[in-house]
Amino acid sequence: MAQCDLPLKSSAKRLVFGQGNPNARIFFVGQAPGRKEDETGLPFIGTAGRFLDSLFASVGVSRADVYITSILKYFPPRNRAPSLDEIIAHTPFLVEQIKIIDPHMIAPMGNFAARFVLSGFDITKMDAVPPISAIHGKIQKVTFKKYTFTVMPLYHPAAGLYFPPLKKTMMEDFKSFASQ
Repeated sequence: MAQCDLPLKSSAKRLVFGQGNPNARIFFVGQAPGRKEDETGLPFIGTAGRFLDSLFASVGVSRADVYITSILKYFPPRNRAPSLDEIIAHTPFLVEQIKIIDPHMIAPMGNFAARFVLSGFDITKMDAVPPISAIHGKIQKVTFKKYTFTVMPLYHPAAGLYFPPLKKTMMEDFKSFASQ
């Protein structure tokens, strides 16, 4: 992938491909790397990442047990929302990661990632997927080409930081997926 001319490569500092167990049962996916991730090349390491680690710890899981990545592999300048072309260009890498790791469950984090995964990785069908507030913690099946995935959408870790009352709900969702 490092030799591809993917959108955002020229403006990003580092590739943020993913991190974790190549045999993970649970595959976490966010929307795009943030500034801290761009600086280090590691996913979910800022404040939201530390909260994510605490959610993992609450259910006896560590980063070494799971795989974590994002739809986009490069940081969008000024942390802006990704464009349609950027998402389309990066999606095959995400799908290939999922196929290689072959997780038991995919846990998209946040509204955008959840709606994208539940749309079957088709950005044009995202509007048909309800918002994260209506679907978080609910197991669903998604078929993409010949692959069927079990998916449990979760709030993005940053949501618990910006809206502390969500922390309890997020912990309950994590307990639910950990029992799978």
